[in-house]
Amino acid sequence: MNIGIIGLGLIGKKRAKYLGKGKLIAYADILPASNITKELKNIPFYSNWKDLVNNKEINLVIVATPNNLIYEISLECIKANKHLLIEKPAGINSNEILSLIKYSKEKNIKVHVGFNHRFHPSILKAKELVEQNKLGELMFIRGLYGHGGRLGYEKEWRANPKISGGGEIIDQGCHLIDLSRWFFKSEFETIQSSAKTYFWNMEVEDNGFMILETKNNQTAFLHVSCTEWKNMFSLEIYGKVGKLKINGLGGSYGTEELIYYKMLPEMGPPESKKWIFDGEDLSWQKEIDDFYNSILNDTEPSVTLYDAQRSLEVIEKIYKDNQYDYNS
Repeated sequence: MNIGIIGLGLIGKKRAKYLGKGKLIAYADILPASNITKELKNIPFYSNWKDLVNNKEINLVIVATPNNLIYEISLECIKANKHLLIEKPAGINSNEILSLIKYSKEKNIKVHVGFNHRFHPSILKAKELVEQNKLGELMFIRGLYGHGGRLGYEKEWRANPKISGGGEIIDQGCHLIDLSRWFFKSEFETIQSSAKTYFWNMEVEDNGFMILETKNNQTAFLHVSCTEWKNMFSLEIYGKVGKLKINGLGGSYGTEELIYYKMLPEMGPPESKKWIFDGEDLSWQKEIDDFYNSILNDTEPSVTLYDAQRSLEVIEKIYKDNQYDYNS
């Protein structure tokens, strides 16, 4: 698989590092990548992304740009018959994603949306346990995802709604919404929320609080924040006969671990089992290997534009309810 990457920020560089059997043919950005990594050394560079799209040797493009550029670039890639891995949230609003769905179906192009959290080992193991009915019927999920910000954060592109489409909810929040949809296997029909800008002097929210309910009365209680001060990730999944608790994502988010609590017939303190995943973060590798398989076997990608669309519809409802008119 010959690959081109458009956008060489933090995520683009991570994608370049974990291409597996894919071969990086070219990359495009406004400027040549700073701090060139071994994966980018001697790789052709385009200052105009359209030149990369027109490279006929490339058959898969990874789009890792700011949110406001995703739609235009992705549409041109589809027209050029390139398969796509688009980083979340896959657009600045759900209408853009609906358009990409339409054109990708017409051209029979595979599009995978980069929700790499689904491919973390703790989350894959949790999904396996849920599928084995180890928790019984699921009741609710409690998720917390936050980072501490950095000096000048309010001046970065994520703080500009015309570029980002929103703040913490569209940034880290879309991961928690996607994971909750994935575990519940259901859409959210009732949405309560509070989006606040507490600390950072910027137009977008720095904290988001969400209560999302499915038609089966399953509930996700989610909080995302860029005033966490110490990076953290926590996801708890509660069933009628057990519970799962995921902590950390590796790196600055702490060692990744999963704890399974099994309810006993007499109740009381549950039995527990812990898995610790302290190796290299290979979620990026597992994700693109999964996409390669869907292309080679002509199957639907495991994370689709439809998944991104439904998550963005939830986010747009939250922004509308909280009078953050980002897409006007």
